[in-house]
Amino acid sequence: MLAAGIAALAFVLRHLPGLSSFSPMIIAIVLGIAFHNLVGTPASARPGVAFSMRKVLRFAIILLGLQLTASQVAEVGAAGIAIIAATLVATFAFTVWLGRLIGVDQKLAELIAAGTSICGASAVIATNTVTKAPDEDVAYAVACVTVFGSIAMFAYPLLPGLLQLGPHAYGLWAGSSIHEIAQVVAASFQDGQQAGEFGTVAKLTRVMMLAPVVIALGLAARQRASSSRATRSSTAAPMPWFVLGFVAMVGINSLVDIPAEAKAWVVTSTTFLLAMALAAMGLETDIRKLRAKGLRPLLLGLAAFLFIATFSLMLVKLLG
Repeated sequence: MLAAGIAALAFVLRHLPGLSSFSPMIIAIVLGIAFHNLVGTPASARPGVAFSMRKVLRFAIILLGLQLTASQVAEVGAAGIAIIAATLVATFAFTVWLGRLIGVDQKLAELIAAGTSICGASAVIATNTVTKAPDEDVAYAVACVTVFGSIAMFAYPLLPGLLQLGPHAYGLWAGSSIHEIAQVVAASFQDGQQAGEFGTVAKLTRVMMLAPVVIALGLAARQRASSSRATRSSTAAPMPWFVLGFVAMVGINSLVDIPAEAKAWVVTSTTFLLAMALAAMGLETDIRKLRAKGLRPLLLGLAAFLFIATFSLMLVKLLG
């Protein structure tokens, strides 16, 4: 109830001037952190907070599949899918490598990599189901993708003329490199209807790639657990089977014609459940532990943002 109440408040607050460009998920984690550090999360609420971070989150990610169809992926075309996939893989690998180089904890680096390369806060919390990082790492990673995704949302619409990008190319660039779905929608529609629609489809195609990435990370975590003597006696890292539910929902949405009203309700419900999960993350996040992590993860988030923007632009220019 506490997590749901914070999520509901986030939905209300996003209608205020200046907050409309932020998703309820981002507002929810900020409210959760504020509540935990100023008031304190009651002990009686902790089981519900844990339930929201695990069960509610998994169900929301499954429902996320109903926002994508196979035909939408086909609209992007082979070249577009190749650009999106190459950008995702390169950004993830670069971010994890640079994180290791500058001394950022591997789990936090993976969360920043997932949030930057796939779909912002949703990818961060989905990836954490297998990464198992502390809640402070999740909050830090969400903060990184929010800050730099917001910068991209305001900066990208100023650049299509300067970079000589047509509506199709600009939409593909925005969809393949900006962090959150809402940020892509806001940035791409600034260049017109065609750019907006194609940017949104490109972004949803990128969201589809959340499934194989999380499964691959889960397999890697299991492999590390089974090969390490220190962890051999402990429980192996869980496989994210709920991601298969996400893929199944994409299949259902591709085969069944869901009415527009029902689909709109599902989209809102999915966002609310994800906001609940992030509110719960906030309710277990200690600001003092966030401060202790220093500026290195923030610099990593900045480098990841600059990399994905330039790398995807290069591919769009070459192949788009």
